Amino acid sequence: MLKFILKRLGSSILVLFGASILLFFLTVHSGDPLEDLRESQSNNRENLIATRTAFMNLDQPWYVRYWDWLKGVGGCVTGSCDLGTNRSGQPVGELLSLAAASTLRLVVLATVLAIIIGVAVGIITAIRQYSGLDYAVTFLIFLFFSLPVFWAAVILKEYLGIRFNDWIADPTLSWPALLLAALIAGLMLQAVMAGDAKRRLFTFATTAAFVVLVGWLLFAMDFWRNPRMGPIVQLLIGLAVAVGATIVVAGLRNRSVLKAALVTVALGMVGYYATYGLLMTNPSGLLLAGLGVLTILVAIVVGRLLGGFSKGSAVAVSIVTALLMGVAIVAEHLMNYWPTLLRMKPRPISVIGSGTPNMEGHFWVLFLDRGAQLVLPTILLTIISVATYSRYTRSSMLEVSRQDYIRTARAKGLGERQVILKHAFRNSLIPITTIMAFDFAGLIGGAVITEQVFGWKGMGELFATGLREVDPMPVMAFFLVTGTAAVLMNLVADVLYAVLDPRIRV
Repeated sequence: MLKFILKRLGSSILVLFGASILLFFLTVHSGDPLEDLRESQSNNRENLIATRTAFMNLDQPWYVRYWDWLKGVGGCVTGSCDLGTNRSGQPVGELLSLAAASTLRLVVLATVLAIIIGVAVGIITAIRQYSGLDYAVTFLIFLFFSLPVFWAAVILKEYLGIRFNDWIADPTLSWPALLLAALIAGLMLQAVMAGDAKRRLFTFATTAAFVVLVGWLLFAMDFWRNPRMGPIVQLLIGLAVAVGATIVVAGLRNRSVLKAALVTVALGMVGYYATYGLLMTNPSGLLLAGLGVLTILVAIVVGRLLGGFSKGSAVAVSIVTALLMGVAIVAEHLMNYWPTLLRMKPRPISVIGSGTPNMEGHFWVLFLDRGAQLVLPTILLTIISVATYSRYTRSSMLEVSRQDYIRTARAKGLGERQVILKHAFRNSLIPITTIMAFDFAGLIGGAVITEQVFGWKGMGELFATGLREVDPMPVMAFFLVTGTAAVLMNLVADVLYAVLDPRIRV
């Protein structure tokens, strides 16, 4: 396996080398970087031309400039990266670090959401093949997949940005909108749950009534401007996640898994009270990351100790329960500071930019502000990527479900849950892994249009500026990140293949 990985890594480096030469050559010869200065009527035009020529080494042949860039990149091995300067004399390395942090913040979240939603939708539609749900989801998926990115971005800015900001200033209950939301929720859930006509009608009516009741209560409590949760809501969330995850993964009859999930909920409530003061007085990103790692470790220990003969399932359910309870705890702290953000920033959802200039305040206020900046571009990238994941998951699940070993598993009397999750789903993940690996790198490159529409100062803006100004250094910095991401994610896919299918190791 190590020999195979090294071989793939070597070939990938050669591909990156060839592609970098081609990209540098095309960028350098795509226009005249001095065109704007040649047309200038400024008295110091010649000095400006000489300064830019020195910054960009325009007096050197393109291959000499490329060699200088390559030597600077080679210095990254020893920790002394030199990615050159742009035409204004700014170090590209500093620009790249800021742009990469901004874009990765967007792309990582969009990728995770797209994988979770897309794979879940793909499994459900594969199980319910040729049903009304399958046809409806297929229509929506192809609709999302064919949406022009710039058009969808404008629609999101109008309805989820501008109009939401107008509404949140004075939230009013719109009964037609609430009834429409209840109708859609009821139709979707009854389609997913299936069953006979009586069961479908009961599911639809119960869901619609629940949505109407909750919506009315939220308005009565002024939840949209003063949201709050509390320990009882936290406990209910934990219990709902624990029971739901147990049903999906192992079934309620598996008492060991259910016990591990419930113990995780109890420990989560202990953590809620133990960390409340700390997260209120001295929060930080490092603290949240440390608590997240600790949460996963505790969940693993609980699953291993109480899982019995189903340790793997118990660990999985415990981790899901612990993480979602952790997210709920963080959400409560964010809710506590939502009114503060509204006072500082009456229009919270930003439609332009990746951050509010000169924004200062408490950690949770800044957290909320940055999260609000992420909402619109994340939704856009997610709905586009969900189409790919759901279609590949559905087709892979259908192909695997027709295999002989699936029929054998059913003939042996295994439950449908075990057949789907332990046999069909794991083997169907092999082709999906390829899509997951390359989609991450693809989203970094594909976010160029999204970042342009939303004014996001990230990798897309760096790349577009370099092309527009015929400046190869920002373009090559963009290529360095996306190309390296493609190579690394390809290697990750190779390793995951061996984990999912042990035959590949041989």
